[in-house]
Amino acid sequence: MSDKMKQVLENIKELSPHEKGTLAHCLISSLDQTNNDDVDDAWAELAGARFSQLESGEVKPITWEKIKFGLKRYT
Repeated sequence: MSDKMKQVLENIKELSPHEKGTLAHCLISSLDQTNNDDVDDAWAELAGARFSQLESGEVKPITWEKIKFGLKRYT
């Protein structure tokens, strides 16, 4: 194991959950050699639009239970 890898593993416990998630995303993304900038941009645009819909009240959030057990059960 390289010294750099040892340093990362030793310091990972110091990271916040958000930082760990970002690190995991970066590591996984670095494995993919193809360029997905268009896909990333499209997802970011969609996420922004969905967030705006939630913020404006245009759509209402639903709970995980409703998703997990099926919307028909709760509607």
